[in-house]
Amino acid sequence: MYSEKVMDHFRNPRNMGEIPDADGVGTVGNPVCGDMMTIYIKVKDNRIADIKFKTFGCGAAIATSSMTTELAKGKTIDEALKITRDDVAKDLGGLPPVKMHCSNLAADALHAAIKDYLAKGGKK
Repeated sequence: MYSEKVMDHFRNPRNMGEIPDADGVGTVGNPVCGDMMTIYIKVKDNRIADIKFKTFGCGAAIATSSMTTELAKGKTIDEALKITRDDVAKDLGGLPPVKMHCSNLAADALHAAIKDYLAKGGKK
């Protein structure tokens, strides 16, 4: 059902935790399945210098959160805003169709964190 990469990111999530003094925080959730994700970013010189996540949800939700942080780390704000749910799923080796909403949530949480950073006066 899940690729080896999904299982690896579920068993060994990267960038898990929170950043207390984050420059941007994005929280999204899906009340239908119960998944909740929060992504925290630190920005330096218009790049995501640090990124962490906290996720309450299924294995796919944890894996997509982990992969999203890996994809965004080191990217410029504009590059990170271009990360899509399809990018996340592709880099994980695919997700079952019924779990695609998880990658959508992870990308949405990243975008929400960036929008929060920009709303606080971050530079584009």
